[in-house]
Amino acid sequence: MAFVIWGAAGCVAKSQPNIIIIYSDDHGYADIGANGMADDIRTPNIDSLAKDGIRMTAGYVSAPQCGPSRAGLMTGRYQERFGFDYNGQGPLRKSETTIAQRLKEAGYVTGMVGKWHLAPEWHRDRGWLKQNAPQFKNSGKQEPPEFEKYALGFSPNAFGFSEYFWGLHNKYRINYTLDGDVLDEEQVQTFDTFRVDTQSEAALSFIDRNHKKPFFLYLAYYAPHVPVEATEKYLARFPGEMPTRRRYALAMISAMDDGVGRIREKLDRYGIDDNTLIFFIADNGAPTKIDKEDKPLSVPLNAWDGSLNDPWVGEKGMVTDGGIRVPYLVCWPGKLPKGKVYDKPVLQLDATATVLAAAGVNAGDSLDGVNLIPHLTGDDNGAPHEDLYWRFWNQAAMRSGRWKYLYLPDGRRWLFDMESEEHEHKNLIDQYPETAENLHKNLKAWCGELQNKGLPDKPLNNQEKAWYTHYLK
Repeated sequence: MAFVIWGAAGCVAKSQPNIIIIYSDDHGYADIGANGMADDIRTPNIDSLAKDGIRMTAGYVSAPQCGPSRAGLMTGRYQERFGFDYNGQGPLRKSETTIAQRLKEAGYVTGMVGKWHLAPEWHRDRGWLKQNAPQFKNSGKQEPPEFEKYALGFSPNAFGFSEYFWGLHNKYRINYTLDGDVLDEEQVQTFDTFRVDTQSEAALSFIDRNHKKPFFLYLAYYAPHVPVEATEKYLARFPGEMPTRRRYALAMISAMDDGVGRIREKLDRYGIDDNTLIFFIADNGAPTKIDKEDKPLSVPLNAWDGSLNDPWVGEKGMVTDGGIRVPYLVCWPGKLPKGKVYDKPVLQLDATATVLAAAGVNAGDSLDGVNLIPHLTGDDNGAPHEDLYWRFWNQAAMRSGRWKYLYLPDGRRWLFDMESEEHEHKNLIDQYPETAENLHKNLKAWCGELQNKGLPDKPLNNQEKAWYTHYLK
């Protein structure tokens, strides 16, 4: 049994808890049953995390896109502080300290499964590479042979993960097997199984091997991100008339749900469920592509993934809530309340800070995330954050209590009451100009703290123009 000391610094465990962070991909707020937004979703195992733990109704991520959201989670810091505002500004900087590095130093065995998305990619990060990797300055569009070795310097292992099963579809870079063997040397292997099932099996293998030690598992499912795919086992669970892409999203989420259930069964079998802290969070909202067109599955990318962001406005890529307000659950049966609903705004950065506090790791004042444990237990009834901030592409926003302020460089401004039924459907800036001006000053000051300083000042790109014309009248 773990004994816990409570103090001003939060929770420090004498017997360190096991920690699991599950990060889904392009997964909209509506698409867990516990959020009560969609009649067709079936997630009994994910919902059990809410039943046995806490459901955040205002759970946010610090970016509406995969790479920067993950950079924020790994560091517990606003990723704009180190210049990772959006995809194409990667990789994760070597100057940053990750949650895995901190926990490894504290005696944890650390494991990563699935999507990493924090190593440089030739087609995506050319601008960053030209400035920061001079050996590639004069390279052409074709990826040079020596680039792969360079990119591996930013692998999960390089950022503190002792064990990893790193990949998206069928090809994985691994240093352990699904059978539980630790490899002497890293291998690249191809699997012919459904990608979600492969990632679940890799997570279970890690737990089997390490359940007698304090462990940290980061399980980054590549679902329901496009290209959508699923086996008949999961598709058959969703009969009836519906868009094909919706059926596939439901099937992929159902496969994740099965994985969550198997993980919890495994923890229970080993008698460690009560001493395992689990977060389930999506990396950003779903890309609905405005009209949720049910494109043929032969269109693999740049398409709706079938997931839904209801009731929030917008989608992936936007700093409206549809892009950044996500499924967010935390469960620690031995320590946290069961069946609680928490309405105050939180970030995925807080998961990082909470995990470190629970493990007894002192990160000092280096994190933007906040230890949520005293807030969730009721020892601290105040809000974890006074303000939350976002800057992405040519958009910026902040939330302060009930108010959310949204800024575009073309002169448009919005002020929303996020505790009202209208939320981002009604602009209140004319009714509360002083509130908007104060929030603008705070947002401007925060942007001045970042590596690339200042509010966005470039014209909206074509996607942003279409989004803000459609969603915010």
